[in-house]
Amino acid sequence: MKKLAFVSVAIIFAISTISCSKKCDNEMPRARIVNNGTIKASVQIKTSNGSTVNINNVDPGTSSPYASYAAGIITFTISVNSINYEKTTTVANCYDY
Repeated sequence: MKKLAFVSVAIIFAISTISCSKKCDNEMPRARIVNNGTIKASVQIKTSNGSTVNINNVDPGTSSPYASYAAGIITFTISVNSINYEKTTTVANCYDY
């Protein structure tokens, strides 16, 4: 009986571990703003193919929904209180930023 219980627990653990792992199906990268500050924040995401995605006016203490964009060389322009911070980096598919 102990062996049956152990095997059952082992099978349930294996199934839950496999089902919880995220498999990459070449999904586009995504980004969102988590605003832990005290004033509104915005970000502009410029992709290497010329597209632009904007996440604007995220209130303090809130998060924006995720926005998807093409992978590649990306320029993030973060705006807080009329001050801009720009960061260019390479991003890959299957990642959230």
